[in-house]
Amino acid sequence: MPRRRPKAVRAERWRPPKHLPVRRIPSVSARTRAAVRRVEARFLRPDAVADALSRFERAFQQPGRYLTDPYESPGIEIEDGRDDLDVALRHLPRGARADLGRLVERIDEEFERRTLPDPGWASEWTAGRWWWWRLRER
Repeated sequence: MPRRRPKAVRAERWRPPKHLPVRRIPSVSARTRAAVRRVEARFLRPDAVADALSRFERAFQQPGRYLTDPYESPGIEIEDGRDDLDVALRHLPRGARADLGRLVERIDEEFERRTLPDPGWASEWTAGRWWWWRLRER
């Protein structure tokens, strides 16, 4: 079987869309950023992970248990950002998952510290997503 030409191999590789500004995700490697962009292109929207991380960062700057993003639209909670992070973590390769997982672990610890468990409210829609089962001050 003849060897494929390098140009043919490169043509099949995934490439990000051109002329699309991308927000950087702090504290992760370049490989992780590339893997996140591939996952966002396939399963989420562009910059979904960076938006979710910045949403949590702004919410955690509020004092006490008050966890509302000041720029949050009505009906969009910070828990929606955690849903995006969960989708990204499920579809990332192992190394990128570990790299981004370190940031998500810190978010989860802070979120658990600032909220209380709500065992009375659980539904099929929130099955497996513990962050929706937490009470926070509004």
